[in-house]
Amino acid sequence: MKQSIIHVALVVRDYDEAIAFYCQKLHFRLVEDTYQPEQDKRWVVVAPPGTSGTTLLLARAATPAQEAFIGNQSGGRVFLFLQTDDFWRDYHHMVAVGVEFVREPKEAPYGTVAVFADLYGNLWDLIEPKTPAAPPQHT
Repeated sequence: MKQSIIHVALVVRDYDEAIAFYCQKLHFRLVEDTYQPEQDKRWVVVAPPGTSGTTLLLARAATPAQEAFIGNQSGGRVFLFLQTDDFWRDYHHMVAVGVEFVREPKEAPYGTVAVFADLYGNLWDLIEPKTPAAPPQHT
């Protein structure tokens, strides 16, 4: 058996402001933006650069109950984890374009990490994992 998670739905207030944040500030790419007239909604999918794995489905809140969870889908915990191959490049870019970091960068046993808030307040880890050390060479 082979399974995978293809999308994670993120409740947003507005499609276009969410696309602008993710694509302009985080450099995600817009994978799909298709209007679905039968439901009067859009199917909007974005993905981090260089990935072919899980994507974000930007799902506009359609009811007051859904609106209440915008920015707090995980009860204030870090919700999503954005892995990078160059922490400091991405961190400095994100700071320069106004992304709010709520926990400053730190070196941890597993890598370099900082916590930022998206445009609605959802918390994300920006993380560059440590590369495992090469095994010793025996001669």
